[in-house]
Amino acid sequence: MSDPRPLLFFDSGVGGLSVLGPARALLPQAPFVYVADNGGYPYGTRSEAEIAARVPALLGRLAERYRPRLIVIACNTASTIALPVVRAALDLPIVGTVPAIKPAAAITRTGTIGVLGTDATVRQPYVDDLAARFAADCTVLRHGSAELVDLAEAALRGTPPAPERLRAVLAGLFDQPGGDRIDVIVNACTHFPLVAAEMGAVAPHPVRFVDGGDGIARRIAYLTQGQSWPADPGMGKAVFTAPQGDTHLIAPALARYGLDIVETL
Repeated sequence: MSDPRPLLFFDSGVGGLSVLGPARALLPQAPFVYVADNGGYPYGTRSEAEIAARVPALLGRLAERYRPRLIVIACNTASTIALPVVRAALDLPIVGTVPAIKPAAAITRTGTIGVLGTDATVRQPYVDDLAARFAADCTVLRHGSAELVDLAEAALRGTPPAPERLRAVLAGLFDQPGGDRIDVIVNACTHFPLVAAEMGAVAPHPVRFVDGGDGIARRIAYLTQGQSWPADPGMGKAVFTAPQGDTHLIAPALARYGLDIVETL
């Protein structure tokens, strides 16, 4: 029997598209709903208490409305703070997004890794734990940037980031003691892969960027193996939690990710 239930991706903005992309490539037969909580954007400058209260309540509403077979929290900040509460509250698989410190530690040659995320993510004990478990023999430097989230949002709306602004963000990592040895940067915010190529072009020396998008796609495929899919997944749907005045700017980018229907929750 055909199963029309979608995969639901959730982020504070458009950053989660960097997670949706690999999932669509791996599971082209799946229907998708992408939710951007622009009404709560940005998460990275909010308190842990705000995020811990907002995300589970909102995902509960979304689960009731769209009846997904699985939810992906395509946001590092929301995952590191609210993932356990969401999993306890909802009776369906929940896939989180966490900083890709483990793969970064596996490929670094200098033993120095940069973790670039939001302020809320890089200060989380969860990141301490990942570094201790998977990069104990590495130097792990962190930097939080709210500005880079805004630059990535603007880039998807057609405004390329100014190189000098990207250099200033990266300086938060490279100018730290030992930062000149960084050879791998973990994009610990799903927005950041959207401008990874631009960051690589202005970095003071060659560096590799890693993120969790491909790993999340494989996890989704594993959790849904053997399930049926509709014969025609139809058009993907993008949902915003608050009205926005620039739909004409974001619509072309959403369409590139297969999201041809745009609506407000």
